[in-house]
Amino acid sequence: MGSAVSNILGAFSLGLLCYPDGSPFDSSAKIYSALQFFVTTIFIIFAYFQQLNKATGGLLIALFALYIISIGFAIYRGISETPLPSDSESDDESINVCDEQTPGQSTGQSASEASPLLGETDTPQELRYVLAHSAGTIADSLNLSGTVFGLTVIAFVTTLPEKSIAMLSGFRGQGGIIVATTAGSNIFLLTLCVGIVVVAGNTLDQSDTFVLFDLVTVWVSSLSLLAVVFLGPQRMAGLVLLAAYVIFLVMEFTLYRR
Repeated sequence: MGSAVSNILGAFSLGLLCYPDGSPFDSSAKIYSALQFFVTTIFIIFAYFQQLNKATGGLLIALFALYIISIGFAIYRGISETPLPSDSESDDESINVCDEQTPGQSTGQSASEASPLLGETDTPQELRYVLAHSAGTIADSLNLSGTVFGLTVIAFVTTLPEKSIAMLSGFRGQGGIIVATTAGSNIFLLTLCVGIVVVAGNTLDQSDTFVLFDLVTVWVSSLSLLAVVFLGPQRMAGLVLLAAYVIFLVMEFTLYRR
């Protein structure tokens, strides 16, 4: 749940702060933000009434499968409906590309040079690996419970890629990517990840794992994402969400040290 909160209050808020005001999100962003709100609500109901069992876990996995099918269909429809340029247009474009190339300019850029999202990612991956496998020891040394440590530190570190993607997409005015990264990540976490854990027989001690404050925070965060997408992106909304994330972290470290 911590990663779901961090994706919205942390990554999405940073994307809003970098995104230009007055540029509305497209219809796809609205659809998938509504879908993640629906999935989050289903998960909250199961968790609150302590009904996360193999049956509901299978249902969550089925929801993820439907989500993947819908994405595949959308991609297929988008590709099949994309108009092909005429021969004259393609010839003109090829001529323009050739004219724009300077002598000695290499056209074979490596993947890390072409995209700022690729390249040296070993350090963040190693950091996430160490935290994931040493969470209990680190939490004990800080006098924190595993739940608080997972909801705060691990959730923050493991969502660093989403935060960087949201900020880069915001600077480029790509609002759809900001929403898609946040919504898709949360749908993946709350359906497939939770479903596999439950179906595999790793019974969760739900009375200790799920606290009403955490459940409410996840649901309100999801509702906030839905509201911002439908009402329109504003930097003020990003500031409010980011402030809410800071308050959430402070409360976890102080009032809810369990």
